Amino acid sequence: MHEPTTQRGGISRRAVLAVSLAAGAATALTTAGATNAHAAPPAGRLYPTGGPRLDGDWFAVPPRSVRPKFRWWWPDGLVDRTEIAREIDQIADAGFGGAEIAAVHHSIKDKAVLDTAHHSWGSTPWREGVEAALRQAARRGLTVDLTLGPSWPAAVPGLTPDDEAAAQELAYGRTAVAAGATYQGPVPEPVREVADGITRRSLLAVQAARVNAAYATRKETGLDLDSVQDLTDSIRDGALSWTAPADGDWVLISYWQRGTAQQPESGPHSAPAAYVVDHFSPAGTAAVTGFWERAVLTGTVRRLLKAAGGAFFEDSIELETDALVWTSALPAAFEKKTGRSLLPCLAAVVLDNSNQVYAFEAQATRQIRHDFWETVSELFNTHHVTTLRDWAHCLGMELRSQPYGLQTDAIASAAILDIAEGESLGFKNLDDYRCLAGGRDMAGHTVLSCESGAYNGSAYSTTWDRFLRTMGGAYAAGVNQTVVHGFSYATAPGVSWPGFAAFSPYNGAPGYGESWGPRQPTWRHAEDIAGYLGRVHQVLQTGSPRADVAVFRQTGYTATGIGASWFTATGIPLGWTHQFLSGPLLDLPSARVSGGRLAPNGPAYKALFVEGDFFYGSTPSLALADARRLIGLARSGLPMVLLGAFEQVLTPGVPAQDETERLREILANLLALPHVKNITDKTAVGDALAALGVTPDARNAASSTLLNAHRVTGDTDLYYLCNGKHAETVKPPVATIDHDITLRPTRRGTTVPYLLDPWTGEVSRVGRYTEDADGITLRVTLQPGQATVVALGRPGLFGDRHGNRQHAVASSADRVFYSARGLAVRAAHGGTYTTQLSRGGTATTTLPPVPDPVPLDRWQLDVEDWYPGAGPTDTDVVRRTLVLDALLPWSQIAELADSAGIGRYRTTVTLPADWTSAHGAYLELGTVSDTFRVTVNGTRLAPADRLHPVVDLGGHLRRGSNAIEIEVATPLINRLRASRPSVFGTATRQAYGLSGPVRLVPYVQAEVG
Repeated sequence: MHEPTTQRGGISRRAVLAVSLAAGAATALTTAGATNAHAAPPAGRLYPTGGPRLDGDWFAVPPRSVRPKFRWWWPDGLVDRTEIAREIDQIADAGFGGAEIAAVHHSIKDKAVLDTAHHSWGSTPWREGVEAALRQAARRGLTVDLTLGPSWPAAVPGLTPDDEAAAQELAYGRTAVAAGATYQGPVPEPVREVADGITRRSLLAVQAARVNAAYATRKETGLDLDSVQDLTDSIRDGALSWTAPADGDWVLISYWQRGTAQQPESGPHSAPAAYVVDHFSPAGTAAVTGFWERAVLTGTVRRLLKAAGGAFFEDSIELETDALVWTSALPAAFEKKTGRSLLPCLAAVVLDNSNQVYAFEAQATRQIRHDFWETVSELFNTHHVTTLRDWAHCLGMELRSQPYGLQTDAIASAAILDIAEGESLGFKNLDDYRCLAGGRDMAGHTVLSCESGAYNGSAYSTTWDRFLRTMGGAYAAGVNQTVVHGFSYATAPGVSWPGFAAFSPYNGAPGYGESWGPRQPTWRHAEDIAGYLGRVHQVLQTGSPRADVAVFRQTGYTATGIGASWFTATGIPLGWTHQFLSGPLLDLPSARVSGGRLAPNGPAYKALFVEGDFFYGSTPSLALADARRLIGLARSGLPMVLLGAFEQVLTPGVPAQDETERLREILANLLALPHVKNITDKTAVGDALAALGVTPDARNAASSTLLNAHRVTGDTDLYYLCNGKHAETVKPPVATIDHDITLRPTRRGTTVPYLLDPWTGEVSRVGRYTEDADGITLRVTLQPGQATVVALGRPGLFGDRHGNRQHAVASSADRVFYSARGLAVRAAHGGTYTTQLSRGGTATTTLPPVPDPVPLDRWQLDVEDWYPGAGPTDTDVVRRTLVLDALLPWSQIAELADSAGIGRYRTTVTLPADWTSAHGAYLELGTVSDTFRVTVNGTRLAPADRLHPVVDLGGHLRRGSNAIEIEVATPLINRLRASRPSVFGTATRQAYGLSGPVRLVPYVQAEVG
């Protein structure tokens, strides 16, 4: 049955998104002729056709455009142009792809030293620094991003807190009135005092409401909605006289609109001071763009942005108020959207220090709050996100933003933005990323960025292995760009060695966010890290995404840690992947079904899963418009599973007349379709999917911590695999995995698997696997946090020359692989090995004896020990040489207990006379911290996996004496504990260096006969 479409007035939330995307495309078209390769692509572009040529360089040498970036912290405009150019070179030389300039200086308490009057954010010196950065970035092939304002949230110098464009709040006052009593006096004052600098306020309304204890909660006073009386017109000269009815106790509530006077974090950053803008009004956004047009965007800056500009950036929306975020247009927007006045409902939405104050009957309260925050979300996405994005496009830039921090639809925001961004510090688990990934992929965007590697209290003690473990799971959840947190400008007045650091000291203690760069010993190996991250990004930005299931969210929040029933806890460990969608995404051009897939040219979801709204008591609810879209998708062949009592479905917001009945009629028709399952037990989700014939693209042999992300380019599948965890706090910790995984290929015809090593850039064809109708099955062994990439494609990809040669399906050898001549086996012991081949038959290979593993205990250690120099950016190096009969962390070696720097461990190992070219060996490093490189007989080897420090020495060994060198670089914390105890003295001494045990484990290999 076809349901006619009705609208209660105003523009619908889905129309907001559709109009936003169309506007973005139009803007891009009108500006295309004036932009270059750095120009922003049209918002809402759909998925790429074709794909890159998958040769060796595609993976081994990723372009600058996909390499990781740095959050680059400046002390406002107190910067030197020569130093700026030098730091761009440092970032480029280390293999990174760009930087985001941000004015952040939490570590500096005496802001007067920053000379804000002459060197503020947006000043001429600041702008000249930006020009120097862009100019040098253009020379080096980097891109530079710019924050929309000083620090965060978005703010404008010279804006006054009373200005209509400044951030607003709705504060409430209250007075209790007993039954039958008369109140005579001034309008109740707000319970929270006004912020400094606010001189104006306006009274929105004064109401009376009867108290109803039956509706009260632990923190909320219960009120009768039907009893609400508007007394605003009764006010005379600021006073009110009102007698309460005799049928219960009452409360008078006043609502005051006023500015918040919020300034950007850790200011002042400018003179005059900057104040945060209204994020929900055209005036607030116009204040931001107007300042840029007047004060920053000179002809030179505009030209340089086209040469090296990347994106404007907005950090998470942290609007600080003890009251309710507000904008003047909210009442009118609410009425236009819902057809009802907001004023009688205000008591249910006002806040006091982030806590709800009043509640009506539970269902009505839930629906009122939903309608209110839906209205706020539409204002934010329309007047802030969309407008800023379109303005950025006119400058050839993109808009990157963290669209969360408020109770707004971040999933829809991610669809509007060119680049949505999450964060490793603020996100509670991987499902927070999956929310943003759903918006990105349904809109056809490519990048999901992550503010990466900020840890509380870990300044100068952050290790790259910790960073990699954090990011490993995030990549599996949809992230494919890292903005590393961060790179601090070299110096500022009054700072101590090793230089200015944006967040440290923080309240007198080690702060959060590392200051990477040449000040860190590990910077010597930063190019290895950048190469690894760039290759992961290259894979995860190629082609189109794939996800097994779309999880529908009635409320599109993120940064909440709330996942999906069954999928988060049970499905992911089995290999399932999912993303979250909210209502506005269902009207995007991609929201169509073909071949049983939703968004077939993009994520190609195999099924849609719907459950109760976690943010509103897990109530089974659907908006009428969403229900219509769902039944349309189901009738087009999309399988669906609904968890909960959806036969009694409710509207999320307050229903219009007969709306609930119409909604339930649609749901009855939906649930009657043969490929729609309604279940009431979350443990039955897997069985329901199986009954619908829906299976995951990747299947773990057992429940596991193995995560996966799937991309398709042409007829090649790219699977990123990581032994990761759902959240940093998950216990027990992740352990080593060693099991089979079955991967489904897209390609029809001969398909072979390739292993892509993101550390070395090497691609090798897999020698041992099985295949059947379900896919290709191979063995995966990964340490905690470790990742790899498997490609499924035609023979001959990546320069492969083995054609249609047969492979092994089983072998008694340790490893089967393709050598230059063909299939080969490798083992740690001599003997006879059998290999079962894919075309039938068994091959026998006899390997000669192999020497026993050799423990490497005795080392010469040459240390470059770093100390504070004459100035805050000067480092003195003291050289030490030690002979070690046993490996210990530096913290347990008396001469090195407080040392930080670079250590070179050297030893020799003698191999027997019968060592041949068929022999090789693995160098097992054991425990090593932090970064390292290995050199054998004078040849520096390719970067090794930081999370699995085992290096294949291959053909680099020879009979007789062999020289092995392991270069290890450490963080600075142990030295800072001693040199700056007032700040870092409370930190625990860390166990850095090569602790081992180190072994040389020989092997032998031969071609399969």
